[in-house]
Amino acid sequence: MAVQSAREAPVGVAERARPGVAEQALRVLGRAWRPAALLALLFAGWWVITATGLVQPYLVASPGDTFAVIGDKFDYFWQNTLVTLWETLAGFVLAIVVGVLAAVMMVYSPTIERTLYPLLLFAQVIPKIAVAPLFVVWLGFGIEPKILVALLMAFFPVVISMVTGLKSIDPEMLQLSATMGAGPLKTFYKIRMPASLPHLFSGLKIGVTLAVTGAVVGEFVGANEGLGYVIQQANGNFDTPVLFAGLVVISLLGIVLFALVELLEYFVLPWHASRRVDAATTSM
Repeated sequence: MAVQSAREAPVGVAERARPGVAEQALRVLGRAWRPAALLALLFAGWWVITATGLVQPYLVASPGDTFAVIGDKFDYFWQNTLVTLWETLAGFVLAIVVGVLAAVMMVYSPTIERTLYPLLLFAQVIPKIAVAPLFVVWLGFGIEPKILVALLMAFFPVVISMVTGLKSIDPEMLQLSATMGAGPLKTFYKIRMPASLPHLFSGLKIGVTLAVTGAVVGEFVGANEGLGYVIQQANGNFDTPVLFAGLVVISLLGIVLFALVELLEYFVLPWHASRRVDAATTSM
């Protein structure tokens, strides 16, 4: 008599073969065509508005002029993009470190939570463009003020998402862990931290885009390089194509960083419900 394989799917679960490259490509295309179509429609509308003369060229640059400027001044945009990228990544990494540590302390100490939470809300509602000049006065015109603004912009979503994730654990799971002799440290690494990662990555995807905004805001206030500086110079010189080109590059930078964080989430959390594609439950 043949022995039933241990890998056989249980009753009620239909095992689906791992999708091949062609199937994965079709899935990606199926998800991407709608935003691609919307983006193409927006660019078409942009081109129509500028080509028909509905607005003057000094108010809105045409898509052709915008991308021509990027091509003609590629080295200029590339060097300033690297500056903004470094400021963004430095602030974002610091926001992760400080935010995760603050979240852990808040979850494990109600006193710290009651003390820090109002301060976090107070710091979040203050417009960063208002405090950025103070950072320039205190730290000078170097890279430090931009990193600090990027940190402040990314910090709040990171710490709030981490706190939410750490508190989302089923209390019965924690009681079971304690019953089986697991200490607080082991419970944190084995239960709390893995369960909080989906929430944390949601905050990271928001935080990385805000970090780009923070770095650019810091460059607006005082800088001699970076994409914010490029936009400020173009605005002062009424160079609309360069201004629009700077906006396009900033948008692309934010999109690329968001996609990288989402890609990291895909590899770190293959077990999460939103990532499982190998099995489908069926009613029997």
